Amino acid sequence: MHRTYSMRQSRAPTASQIQNPPPASSSTKTGRLFGRSNIGHKFRQSVHPGAFGPDLAKKLSQLVKMEKNVMRSMELVGRERMEVAQQLSIWGEGCDDDVSDVTDKLGVLIYEIGELEDQFVDRYDQYRVTIKSIRNIEASVQPSRDRKQKITDQIAQLKYKEPNSPKIVVLEQELVRAEAESLVAEAQLSNITREKLKAAFNYQFDALREHSEKIAIIAGFGKHLLELVDDTPVTPGETRNAYDGYEASKAIIQDCEDALTNWVEQNASVKSSLSTRARTLSQRRQNRNTGQGVDLASQDQPHGDRESGLWIPASQHQSGEYEEDEEEGHEESTVDSELRGRDEHRVTA
Repeated sequence: MHRTYSMRQSRAPTASQIQNPPPASSSTKTGRLFGRSNIGHKFRQSVHPGAFGPDLAKKLSQLVKMEKNVMRSMELVGRERMEVAQQLSIWGEGCDDDVSDVTDKLGVLIYEIGELEDQFVDRYDQYRVTIKSIRNIEASVQPSRDRKQKITDQIAQLKYKEPNSPKIVVLEQELVRAEAESLVAEAQLSNITREKLKAAFNYQFDALREHSEKIAIIAGFGKHLLELVDDTPVTPGETRNAYDGYEASKAIIQDCEDALTNWVEQNASVKSSLSTRARTLSQRRQNRNTGQGVDLASQDQPHGDRESGLWIPASQHQSGEYEEDEEEGHEESTVDSELRGRDEHRVTA
C-alpha cells in the first residue's frame, strides 16, 4: 500500500546545511562498547557530576556533564521516535485504504522528526564543547591561584614564627611575580569566558531555532494529511466512498520535503523583536560602557573571533587542562574505564 515512498530517498544537502555546514557527529554517539546501550548514561547519572578536578572548574564541569546526559536523552528520544514511526506504519497497513495510506505518510513525517532530533544533537554538541573549553581554561588558571595562595600562607607563617627571617624578602618577591602571572591569567580567563559564552549559546539558540521551525513545518503538513481521512460517521452496512488520496498524500509529503530543504534562518517565521523600551535600555547600557549603541534586535548574527594583543585561544591552553572527559569518544570504550573514571578525572601534574 504505497509503503516504499520515503521523504529522504536522496540525501542532498539542504539550503540550511549549505549555508551552515553540519558539525561532526556528536561525541555521545561514538566509542561505545555495547552499541546503543546507555550504560555510560546510567553511570554518569549515579555519580555526582563535577566531583573531580580543580576547584575553579568544578561547577562548570558539573554543567558539562549534565549537558552530556541531556544529549544522551535527546539521542534516545530521536531513536525511539523513529521506531514509533515504523510501528505506526505497520499498524495502519491492516486498516482501510485511507487510514492505511495516511498513517504510512504520517510515519514518514514522524521518522523525519526523529532524524531532525538526531541532527539537533550534533549541533547541540557544538554548544557543549564550547562551554567545555571555558572549563579547561578555568582548570589551567587554578595552579596560578594556588601558587599565589601558597606563597601568601608561607609569608604569614614565617612572619608569625620568624619575623626576621631573610626568606620573607625572597618570598615577597616571588609573591609579586606570582601576582603578576595570576593577573594575566585572570584577564585571559575573563576574556575567554565572555567570548566562549556568547559563541556557545549562539550555537544552541541557532540549533533550537532551526529544529523548532522544522518541527512546526512537519506538524503543519501532518495536519494537511489528516484532512484526507474521511471521518464521516457511517451506519451499519453502509460503504464508504473509495479512497482516491494517494497522489494527494504523496504531494503533501513532497511539499513538506521541499519546505524543509529550502528552509534557511533568514526566512524563519518566528522573529524575536525587542520592545522599544528594551531596545532603548540596551542601547543606553552600551553607550555607557563603550560609547556605541548596539541594537539587540540583530543579535542573531554569526559570532566572530575576537582579536586582541592578550588573546590566547583556548586550544593553546593545554598544559593546565585536566583529562576528565577530554576524549569523549573513549569514555565508554570499556566498562572498566567508566569505573576508573574517578581517579582519571584529577589534574595531571
